[in-house]
Amino acid sequence: MTETIDLSLYAKPEADGSQGMDLAVEGIACGACIGRIESAVKSLPGVTEARVNFTNRRLHVAWSDALTEPSQILRTLQDNGYRGHPFVALRAEQEEAAEARHLTRCLAVAGFAAMNIMLLSVSVWSGNVTDITPETRDFFHWASALIALPAAAYAGRPFFSSAWAALRARSMNMNVPISLGVILALGMSVVETANHAEHAYFDSAIMLLFFLLVGRTLDHAMRRKTRATAGNLAALRAETAHRFVGDEIVNVPLAVLKAGDRVLVRPGERVPADGEIIAGASEIDDSLITGETARRKIAAGSIVYAGSLNYSGALTLRVTAAGGSSLLDEIERLLEKAASAKSRTRRLADRAAAIYSPVVHLTAALTLAGWLLYGASAHDAIITAIAVLIITCPCALALAIPAVQVVASGVLFKRGIILNAGDAIERLAEIDTVIFDKTGTLTLPEPRVVNAADSEPVLAEMAARLALSSRHPLALALTREATSRAPFDNAVEEPGQGVRAIIDGAEARLGSASFCGVLAPVAGGASVSHIHFSHAGRTATFSITQRLRPDTIDTVQALRDLGFDLHILSGDRDGAVQPVAEALGIPQWHGSLNPAQKIAHIEALKAQGRRVLMVGDGLNDAPALASAHVSLSPISAADVTQAQADAVFLGERLAPVFDAVAISRRARALMMQNLWLAVIYNLIAVPVAIAGLVTPLIAAAAMSGSSVLVTLNALRAAQKSSEPQP
Repeated sequence: MTETIDLSLYAKPEADGSQGMDLAVEGIACGACIGRIESAVKSLPGVTEARVNFTNRRLHVAWSDALTEPSQILRTLQDNGYRGHPFVALRAEQEEAAEARHLTRCLAVAGFAAMNIMLLSVSVWSGNVTDITPETRDFFHWASALIALPAAAYAGRPFFSSAWAALRARSMNMNVPISLGVILALGMSVVETANHAEHAYFDSAIMLLFFLLVGRTLDHAMRRKTRATAGNLAALRAETAHRFVGDEIVNVPLAVLKAGDRVLVRPGERVPADGEIIAGASEIDDSLITGETARRKIAAGSIVYAGSLNYSGALTLRVTAAGGSSLLDEIERLLEKAASAKSRTRRLADRAAAIYSPVVHLTAALTLAGWLLYGASAHDAIITAIAVLIITCPCALALAIPAVQVVASGVLFKRGIILNAGDAIERLAEIDTVIFDKTGTLTLPEPRVVNAADSEPVLAEMAARLALSSRHPLALALTREATSRAPFDNAVEEPGQGVRAIIDGAEARLGSASFCGVLAPVAGGASVSHIHFSHAGRTATFSITQRLRPDTIDTVQALRDLGFDLHILSGDRDGAVQPVAEALGIPQWHGSLNPAQKIAHIEALKAQGRRVLMVGDGLNDAPALASAHVSLSPISAADVTQAQADAVFLGERLAPVFDAVAISRRARALMMQNLWLAVIYNLIAVPVAIAGLVTPLIAAAAMSGSSVLVTLNALRAAQKSSEPQP
């Protein structure tokens, strides 16, 4: 029986009539990889284009009908040491990419216009002012207007459209005073130029847009980079299913499975969909779904869930009908409910804007009225009011939060933490309670050998190399002990029993006790599994279990030292949770919890005024992650869980949990400092502007200076975050 790979779901027509596909590629480490991958793929007959984007590690391939098997592209990547998976951009990512291009174009237009207008201004004032004729000055002012007006109309669209939407909704946001200041400055400049006035303020308006677009673009770039990384990770972890089509097995994406399909699940693979076993017997690991680490025996008639790991035998599965009755459907319902009930606290900058914007407008209006009552001309009163609007323009306030976020996000990324939410830093800084899942969170997601040092080194090495020829999960755990990655050429795997090979003239066996001739039972807890090895009369037994992450004890202690209240909520049985809780000194723990019960515990803590950080990895943790004040997930977590987490951390260490909290606390302190800097600046600058002592040009310069100040203060987030990790 043969097996093929069906990539038709991912192939899309190109403009020239060929077929194209995007692949997320794992293993791209440097610029040299680009040429290697492109050359290898282009060598395939029928491939018309192969282009690698080094920034997001994606490969775009286009081919003609001459390429009869697109799956050759994946095999070519694998032969060259890379791993590729079809990548499908989410609609949200496509929209963010379009917005990023729009912001970049706006920034480029504003920057180009600002430089040219400044050159014109310098040309006007580079010589003796008395030598410049009114005609020459007017010419330069009108030339500036021809540049500034269309540039502002295009570059200001992100602010104008947002301000208009807010006004239509009868609300205020940051973009309302920004838009008003820019429009009034430009309008007054046109009036001044038409009246042959000495000053115009086109450069002030365009420079204001340029600085604001710099902050907006940096903030958006951080969020887009995070989404692109998360999208790649999801694609690289995407699974397929071996579907029966007549006498052939077709490797298809999960998206094409439907109720009634028959699917083959081999040992070592995850169950691709909820269904009923119609042939075969095995043991499965449901820990990703329910948190229960003990394996469950299954046979024909048993119900299994998507994401469960098949241990022993090959299984034939009939996919059950959709309709909201699967475990994943139940989890998704809880997830949606928890997400909708989650507190919709506005971001810090938005809360400040709600107060700031009306005050700015009121101040400018009172300034205009005050100067008119004082007897000033309408011209002078309007100019003074515009100067107030510009000098109070929330550029510094708009940069206060994003600037710190960009710097802190970079520091977190270096520590192995990828943010999924723009306000995750603010919410991480507010927590007082940390809840951990056990399986895959406090413990490593994959089982490990715990007694390798007790066996003869020669036997341990032979067993580990023999394990390289097996797909069994226990064998995969043993392969991590091999110093050589070369499997034995004559190895043969017997499904459900083990793997054997001839080594040094004698048969070696790795697998079950009966298969290896080991008669004596081995003691161990319910969470400990054993794999046996025999060769030339010598035997070894390897105990395999999920171990604590290497720095779990130190990280938990560091969090306790910061004063956090610590809990463990696990779907695993009490007997497996209790030893871990005791080892970590966490007296508040609960086992055998389903997703709804985890949410109930979190809601009870929230009712007490607690702000909870939830750290989990299983599908059963996803609703709890959505319900918590803020959430973290390891990169080994299920895709649904990663999608709900506010941040994802990489590697085997638990220290990123501590780093995320500590760095976020420092970042929030800097955010508050920046907000206060913006307030103090306004307390000094606004009275000066109201007194009529500054022109709009000087007001724009002062506004720019405050923006530089908060940006420099934000850079301290990187300096303060260089302390030793726990």
